[in-house]
Amino acid sequence: MNAIIIRSAKPEDAAEIQRIYGYYVENTAISFEYDIPSVAEMERRITETLKEFPYLVAESEGHIVGYAYAGKFHTRAAYRYSAELSVYVDKDMRGHGLGKKLYGEIEELLKEKKIVRLYAGIAATDNEDAFLTDASLKFHNAMGYKQVARFHKCGYKFNRWYDLIYTEKEIGDCF
Repeated sequence: MNAIIIRSAKPEDAAEIQRIYGYYVENTAISFEYDIPSVAEMERRITETLKEFPYLVAESEGHIVGYAYAGKFHTRAAYRYSAELSVYVDKDMRGHGLGKKLYGEIEELLKEKKIVRLYAGIAATDNEDAFLTDASLKFHNAMGYKQVARFHKCGYKFNRWYDLIYTEKEIGDCF
């Protein structure tokens, strides 16, 4: 694998981000979206996220090979020290540590913003299938996230039910 550059996303990255995300929307239950968002919608999501939170891309040879972003855990003021994270890696680049690099970088940026607790929602199933494995849960566990909730059969995709697991990680002092 060539050198990886981690940088802040820009709205003009939307098409490459859409390409990466589109695979997961169409072929997996990792995302509970049914339709791939348009490039314009991805631009909007990037722009809105960057107003308050980091949105990072991993770039190799001028092409985006993964991305991660943070957002509000909830909108009420008391949640301002918590954030929710997501990460997606190009399907052909999985297993090279890109997710770890992206999460490591975004966690440092969130610490600077005085965020103390991170959350990640992960699609889950008791029986792995062609659309969902436990790879994301294993990744988050390896990154220090602990399961705190499981919502049963709350996502319906590909004519089957999937659960949603919430994980959390403390990254700062709860002053």
